Amino acid sequence: MVFVHPRPRGEGFNMAKTSDDRIAVLVPEERIQQKVAELARQISADFAGTDGLLVIGILKGSWVFLADLVRRMTVPVIIDFMTVSSYGKSTKTSGVVKTVLDLRQPLQDKDVLVVEDILDSGLTLKYLLKNMRLRGPKSLKVCVLMDKPARRRTDITPDYVGFEVPDRFVVGYGADYAERYRNLPYIGYVEETETEPRTAQTPGARGDEEQA
Repeated sequence: MVFVHPRPRGEGFNMAKTSDDRIAVLVPEERIQQKVAELARQISADFAGTDGLLVIGILKGSWVFLADLVRRMTVPVIIDFMTVSSYGKSTKTSGVVKTVLDLRQPLQDKDVLVVEDILDSGLTLKYLLKNMRLRGPKSLKVCVLMDKPARRRTDITPDYVGFEVPDRFVVGYGADYAERYRNLPYIGYVEETETEPRTAQTPGARGDEEQA
């Protein structure tokens, strides 16, 4: 079955329906692009005059956000990716993280920006930052498209935030539900039904924060 998702219009947190009745629009495409441009300007200003910025995307969820973000930056960038798994067979993260794909670029004496699609419990990101600090970066900052503070289980605050989102299972613009909906140009959420209660994100080789 093929789902066709129309592009939503309008500003603010729009609860309009898509052609898939399970997905409601939370942040429309236009607002995302405005915010990405704003973040790119802020990051470029903060790192102006540096030799370059190493931007690390945490796969899979960050790739859409990262691609749009770096194309709007005005500072030289090097891009690398990292994939970790934080679940195993469980739908809840324990904070025990396995590196599936490690970085190819050394971090020693470099300005580093970690890019994530969503900050949820913070356990995975806490592990990643601890791991990266051991590699001796000059600076280490975090940029997240979505921050879900209601789910936080550790004391961690990102340096750059696109949107604070409610405690919903969000999808789109890189974020998935069972590996679907990553290609949506907006951010939506999966609506619960009486026959299908809220489900945790399907685990796999990924670095995204869990959504439960």
